[in-house]
Amino acid sequence: MLEFNFHPFPVIESERLLLRRITNDDVNEVFELRSNPETMKYIPRPLVKNNDDALAHIEMIEEKINSNIGINWGITLKGDSKLLGIIGFYRMQPENYRAEIGYMLNPDFHGKGIIPEAVRLLIQYGFKDLKLHSIEAVIDPENQASEKVLQKCGFVKEAHFKESEFWEGKFLDKVVYSLLNS
Repeated sequence: MLEFNFHPFPVIESERLLLRRITNDDVNEVFELRSNPETMKYIPRPLVKNNDDALAHIEMIEEKINSNIGINWGITLKGDSKLLGIIGFYRMQPENYRAEIGYMLNPDFHGKGIIPEAVRLLIQYGFKDLKLHSIEAVIDPENQASEKVLQKCGFVKEAHFKESEFWEGKFLDKVVYSLLNS
């Protein structure tokens, strides 16, 4: 079984992106992301209502890192510390050498290739450093942008679960994509 250790925190970078630890200094950007109905459209979680909610979200991220059960990075452009999005591994399954990837990006930065680039960085980190065998992504079947990102990054559709989650009075479908470390 795998054992994850996120200490020291792994900063990851490409030519243009820096994936760094999210701190309380990012509260305004986390609020902007998690309170935006467009950003949260396909994420069945409550919208944050104020900075206290955003700080609680940051604290939850930090607790998962400290207990080595999940990890999130703030997505920034090199040379600019402003948080543009969040990407990370959720629902990590060390016994199965598998983790779920998830991400969100400020709509002002959609269509610039930022998420595919960040996903590729996490694929490399997940397989090389964490020794994962597979990475999965669970998306809303209507989220065509996310589906395109995953396909572009080599993920394949594994399953389509009909009405498998109940959220805000209705049943939602979910689609699972995965990528094997070949």
